[in-house]
Amino acid sequence: MSGLPMNSMQRTLTTLGHQEPDQVPLFLLTTMHGAKELDISIEEYFSSSKNVVEGQMRLLKKYRSDCLFPLFYGAIETEAWGSGVIYRTDGPPNAGEPVIQKVEDIDSIKAPKVNESACLMRVIDTISELKSRVGDTVPIIAVAISPFTLPVLQMGFESYIQLLYEHPDRFERLMQINEDFTVEWANAQIAAGATAICYFDPISSPTNIPRELYLKTGQQVAKRTLARINGPTATHLASGRSQSILPDIADTGTAVVGVSALENLAELKASANKRLTLLGNLNGIEMRRWTAEQAEVEVKKAIAGAARGGGFLLGDNHGEIPWQVPDDVLLAIGDAVDRWGRYPLDWIDEEDDL
Repeated sequence: MSGLPMNSMQRTLTTLGHQEPDQVPLFLLTTMHGAKELDISIEEYFSSSKNVVEGQMRLLKKYRSDCLFPLFYGAIETEAWGSGVIYRTDGPPNAGEPVIQKVEDIDSIKAPKVNESACLMRVIDTISELKSRVGDTVPIIAVAISPFTLPVLQMGFESYIQLLYEHPDRFERLMQINEDFTVEWANAQIAAGATAICYFDPISSPTNIPRELYLKTGQQVAKRTLARINGPTATHLASGRSQSILPDIADTGTAVVGVSALENLAELKASANKRLTLLGNLNGIEMRRWTAEQAEVEVKKAIAGAARGGGFLLGDNHGEIPWQVPDDVLLAIGDAVDRWGRYPLDWIDEEDDL
């Protein structure tokens, strides 16, 4: 470890190499909080790439995070397919009417082109402008929903589970279409300046489907898709459990996995066995009610559980900080990282001796 302070990119790359940087990287994945900074509604905020760029830059400085996160909202992908968006005043926009109303629709469905989609191009413009501002000093983490998880938004959860079990031919056709779209979307964001792609894939979690089914479906989709993305990827299960499939996730070629608050970080770190870097696992839901003192306790516990030897990015467990999490909690998280996240983490040994 160098004795000199690192910038966010150096800090992140060092921990991805399973070495100890100057301090634990903090990946606060804030999206909607930018609207608060600009004192505008969530709907107005996401209507303009200029707003999101300004919001992200303010949040980067305010919360001392080590990444920029130009995710608008998950439903933006199916918005491009024609589903529409339902805005909320206090939470992320939701997907509108499913574009697949019945399984027969899969026979004729066509994916949108990224460069012909106004909503997707707002994201591309945002990434490009953020890149021009930070260059290679701060990682820009873009998002693409996995082809395997996207059908939850395209047709609804129950209909998708039925598709998985009862319509294998149509499932394979939808995966082919979705894989091509996800690859095009991810690579467009990489070309615009994104450092890496967060591959959101909660359906693959054993919280949602058995490992045996994942190995036949979601893992195969991930292997094919990630191999075609022109940059590094981080797989996120969005609060879902991961420990029983960590080696399987590593086999897809991803570099990072977002892990659940429901699992033990020390056990996850041992299971990852330096094949994956962990991202997590602060409980975003509970975070809404934390005091500054609780935030410090949780940060300290997470660092003690997984930060020794690098290979750990501190963040929330879901992949997006809820709107209701107050500023004083997010600021306290940054303060706690400054206090307890500086390497070497000798305080862990001192507390173990007590």
